[in-house]
Formats: sequence, structure tokens, C-alpha cells
Amino acid sequence: MQKLKDFIRKEPVLCCAVFLAVLSAFWIHPDKDYKEYIDFRTLAILFCLMCVMAGLQKLGMFEWIAQRLLERMHRISQVVFLLVMLCFFFSMLITNDVALITFVPFTFTVGALLGEETYRRMVFPVVALQTIAANLGSMLTPVGNPQNLYLYGISGMGAGEFMKVMLPYSLFSLLLLAISCMVLGRRLSKGMEGESDGNASLAGKKETPHPFVKTIREKSSLVVYLLLFITCLLSVARMVPLWISFAAVAAGVGILDRRVFKQVDYCLLLTFVGFFVFIGNMGRIPVFYEFLQRLVADHEVWVSIVASQCISNVPAALLLSGFTDNVKGLMVGTNLGGLGTLIASMASLISYKYIAVEAQAKGLSGGKSQYFLYFTLTNICFLAALVILYVLIGGLL
Repeated sequence: MQKLKDFIRKEPVLCCAVFLAVLSAFWIHPDKDYKEYIDFRTLAILFCLMCVMAGLQKLGMFEWIAQRLLERMHRISQVVFLLVMLCFFFSMLITNDVALITFVPFTFTVGALLGEETYRRMVFPVVALQTIAANLGSMLTPVGNPQNLYLYGISGMGAGEFMKVMLPYSLFSLLLLAISCMVLGRRLSKGMEGESDGNASLAGKKETPHPFVKTIREKSSLVVYLLLFITCLLSVARMVPLWISFAAVAAGVGILDRRVFKQVDYCLLLTFVGFFVFIGNMGRIPVFYEFLQRLVADHEVWVSIVASQCISNVPAALLLSGFTDNVKGLMVGTNLGGLGTLIASMASLISYKYIAVEAQAKGLSGGKSQYFLYFTLTNICFLAALVILYVLIGGLL
């Protein structure tokens, strides 16, 4: 029983999806139409991308790139900017989840090199900005996050058209993040000994090698993973048949390192299946379908934003897509809706879990609550700014 409780606490969205799928089956009994509910293309592409990203991460490629860039930084303001922008730009290709899994621990290590006082002052705001950056950067591309991949698949749009819809929000987000990094960097540097002009030097503070850094010895594996990643992107763009990418990834990972398969987030895949079944069943119940269709019609962005705050943006995209044809509205709404509450984007929980462990390890009293407060306030500010931008350009949808 305790194991079940722990699993529910660890995977609440999956449990919710399964519960709703089972509950809906009492109204619409399982039949041959069930297989039509599931978007196997989205699931296959997600699986392939997660395998490739897990392989590249295991090789240490992302940490190696980050360390090489860090070596060029000389001031705390530059370090803050780098740590945040790594999440923003990498999330466009390696997904927001992988970006946070990779660079949040990296931030803890970098912070420790800057001294205990600087570490205590920088870790919460920097990780909060990294989380926001990962969620905002990922919204530009079809492969940036799971809901984008799904919505892109059902939209019939090309990659260029997809990115064109999200580009204004991405550029504005980049501007907001740059300003936030500048303000935070100056505030942190003022507390560092010897400087108070907002550009405190980091000379002599980066002598300890980063523990994540390691030489990539298996160069052949790196080349294969990169080729597999390119193949996956071509399948997303519908330039390469999906079965070729799936077979190549399965064979490549199986030969290189079968342990990579264990790092795939199968709970996310099962969450998709659960919501596919629930949405499919609800679409066959006239009363529910008509109600939700009326609710969503012409309000896709607003309903998506609100729904994301409660059930997170991936389930919101899956649920609402069954009741409207305005996929562009869902794209904007679910991507902006990833800001706000802690559960608005499930990727945000990754950072929170890291913070909880780090606060306990470092003895930071009230660390989780401090981070939660800073994270929530900052997210609300970013969400408000992007909503204002949507109001100004919303007619473009």
C-alpha cells in the first residue's frame, strides 16, 4: 500500500490519466474504436527523441558544452546569463525536461565554486529563471516539449509555419529573460567581495574542475546518436518515414547501450495513452462533447491557459484538442500556460525536486518554501507579460 501511495505521489498526472480512462470506459465500453484514439505517431517520435537525448546526456555532451562556455565567463553577471540561456536555447532541441535535468545540477556545482554566500543568494532565483527559460525556449519548436510535438502532428503545419506562430512570444521571452538576468546578475555581484559595480570578477573562483566534465571517449557513439537525432528531426518534419527512425533508434541504442532504454520516461508515454482513451471516450458522449466544445470555441487560448494551471499544459493540450480545430490557439495557450503554477508545466517539478534535495543537503532552512515563493511570483510576472503580448497580437491567430 505504501508503494502505491509513493507511486501516486510521484506520478500524479499518470494516475489521473489512468483513472479518467478507466472511469470513461464505464460509459463507453472498450471496442474496436479504441485503437483509433491513440496517436501512435506522437508516441513513437517521443520515444525516439527520449532515447537519443538520454544517450547524448549519458555521454556528457551537454555538460561538456556548458563547461567549455563557462570557462569563457569572467563575471557573475555573465555566469547567470549563461546558466539561464543554456536552458532557453537547448530546450528548443533537447526538450525542456532534458534541459533542466542537465543544467540545474550544473548550476548547483557552479554556485558552489563561487562561495557559500554567493551560492545561497543565487541558487533559488537562478534555478527559477532556468525553469522559466526551459519552458519558454521549448515553445518555439515542434520538438521542444511533448504538447508541441502532439499539436504539430495533428495540425498538418510545416515546421516553419509552426515556429512562425510562436516566434513573437519566443523573442519577447528572450528579451524578458535577458533583462531578468542582467538585474539578477548585478544584484548578486554587489554582494561579492571587492566589487560593487554589478560586474564582480570571478577570477580565481573556477579552479575546481566541474565534476560533470569528462572526455567523450566513445566518439563513434556520439556520432551515431547525433545522426539518430537528425533522423528523428527529419521524421518530425515528415521528410523521413517514421518507421525508419524508429527502427534506427531501436537498433542503434540497442547496440550502443541498452541501459539507455531504462532512462526513457515511460510514465509520460502511458500518460498520453490514458488521456487519448479518455478524450476519445468523452468525444463519443454527446452531452459532454457539446458542452466542452461550446466552452472552448473561440476561447482556445484562454481556456488552455487556465486548464494548464490545474492539470498542466500537456494534458490540457491532449484534452482540448478533441473539441476544437483551432490548433494554433491551443499552441499559444498551452505554451503560455506552462507558466504560472508549479504544476502548469510538469518540467517545473523537475527543478523543484532538485531544489528540495539540494536544500536538505546544504541545510538551507525553508529552502523549498523560499524557492516556491520566488518561482511563483516570477512565473506570474512572466505569464502576465506574455498574456499582454497575446492581447496585442492575438488577432494574428
